[in-house]
Amino acid sequence: MKNIPHEHTLDSSLAVITEGYHYMHKRMQELNTDIYETRLLGEKAICMHGPDAAQLLYDNEFFWRKDVLPKRVQNTLMGKDGVQMLDDEQHRHRKALFMSMMSRDRIQELMDMLLRYWRAYALKWEKMERVNLFDEAQEVFCLAACEWAGVPLKPTEVREHANEYVNMIYGFGGIAARYLRGVHARNKSEEWNSQIIEDIRSGKLQVPEYTAAYKFATYRDLNGELLSTRVAAVELMNIVRPIVAIATYVTYSALALHEHPEHLEKLRSGDDKFAQLFVQEVRRFYPFTPFLGARTRKDFEWKGHQFEEGTLVLLDVYGMLHDPKLWPEPNEFKPERFKTWSGSPFDFIPQGGGDFDMGHRCAGEWVTIEAMKVALQFLTQEVQYNVPAQDLTVNRNKMPTKPKSGFEIDQVHFVGQPVASGSEV
Repeated sequence: MKNIPHEHTLDSSLAVITEGYHYMHKRMQELNTDIYETRLLGEKAICMHGPDAAQLLYDNEFFWRKDVLPKRVQNTLMGKDGVQMLDDEQHRHRKALFMSMMSRDRIQELMDMLLRYWRAYALKWEKMERVNLFDEAQEVFCLAACEWAGVPLKPTEVREHANEYVNMIYGFGGIAARYLRGVHARNKSEEWNSQIIEDIRSGKLQVPEYTAAYKFATYRDLNGELLSTRVAAVELMNIVRPIVAIATYVTYSALALHEHPEHLEKLRSGDDKFAQLFVQEVRRFYPFTPFLGARTRKDFEWKGHQFEEGTLVLLDVYGMLHDPKLWPEPNEFKPERFKTWSGSPFDFIPQGGGDFDMGHRCAGEWVTIEAMKVALQFLTQEVQYNVPAQDLTVNRNKMPTKPKSGFEIDQVHFVGQPVASGSEV
């Protein structure tokens, strides 16, 4: 039996927060291993790296998600008792509801809404001296996501609710003020979404039956029971929040266009195949998900290592996306590398790995890819803009992260399709 190498520390929690995306891969390089044991938040944790480790982590025979999310993640990013924390038949039953909203037609409806809002915002940007793309993108995604999900959103509330979702997303990795903003945003948004669920159930609010708001308000579990108002609200937020989070990927896309202008002409030509390659490389290259976790269901042996029941196991996502054995010249931005990618569900996992229907891979991954392509079309074919001097540093010691300036543009000129009447913002 092989011994799992140990990190010699009383607890690595502070190191994770201060070293961010580099923490896990740095330790593996120091210990010359793809697996090591440490302590996080006072308990033993095993950290792993590589496609074989990903395949193991997504094997439901050996792992489950029960009690895996730290309280700070529940209090900000995920909420409590959502689909991410379920296992087995309960998980499959609720995950099927999420997947039912990911049909080709429904995704296309969302893309049409996004493009409509991008165009409306471009007209507003023409009148602005300077535009912060990240701030504006989060509003675009919040507007489209709420409309698509059946969530009523007043024009005067867009910035407020978009900020709430962003504070949840960026709060879990923060210390003090940033974390507390995330907690406050989670509480406010759950209250708002709970009222929406109650209004649908009472008949006060009428929304189409195909929308997420209606589906979660009327969904029944394996026992035939409605979800509690709070859990239904959490799940409704689990549809809207990840869509708002795509604002980060769009900001990274703009940064990639700025740093690699050699790709502009292909994208301006409307080459959809190249747009797909470009989007995938943005998702690989820039930091988003640092790691993923699960708990062992039982005692078992893997590659000569002994795993005990109930152990927290973390998978090094960011390190895998920058592993030279998987991605030659990993620190170079090369969209063409995806021409030869095998499509494995375990080596390219920016939003989780494994199977969509039976496992815990993000149900919205297809939405993310298509929404990024729509944003690329808009940025390369429908607007002209200048990128003024600013601090575009991406601090990988901070989780989550984004360009420091948020990516500012000016001298915006809209050259796309006319905006439909009533779409102005």
